[in-house]
Amino acid sequence: MNSEQIQLVQSSFAMVRPLSADVGEMFYKRLFILDPSLRPMFKGDLAHQSRMLMVMLDSAVKSLDDLDALVPVVRQLGARHVRYGVRKQHYDTVGSALLWTLEKGLAEKFTPAVSEAWATTYELLASVMQLGAIEAQPAQAADSSGSAPILQKQH
Repeated sequence: MNSEQIQLVQSSFAMVRPLSADVGEMFYKRLFILDPSLRPMFKGDLAHQSRMLMVMLDSAVKSLDDLDALVPVVRQLGARHVRYGVRKQHYDTVGSALLWTLEKGLAEKFTPAVSEAWATTYELLASVMQLGAIEAQPAQAADSSGSAPILQKQH
């Protein structure tokens, strides 16, 4: 990911930010069209979930200039998502839904360069999340078997 791609992602997200409630809702609608089996993973209020998604995206986009700070946070996010049942194949579906949503939200401003910048950004973030998920799996297996120390269960 280069500085031009970071700038494209940040400037395009600035255009999406004022519409974040609608964009978040559009994302989840698209996600569930692409894979209806994902819907049961979201048990709470979907409007709240949409807001959380947009806050997380906003934070990640703002932090693209400081990957050293962003990577550990995204890695932990990936580790937490294992508990929700997220699997490797879900990342592709989420990426497709995100790019589709951005394309619809940005319309003609979703140029090939913006599309590529977002695809690169998502690939990076998804890879880091998946790494966090892989690292979390042995600890979670130990948690469920009862063999992990009690302190580990609190994390």
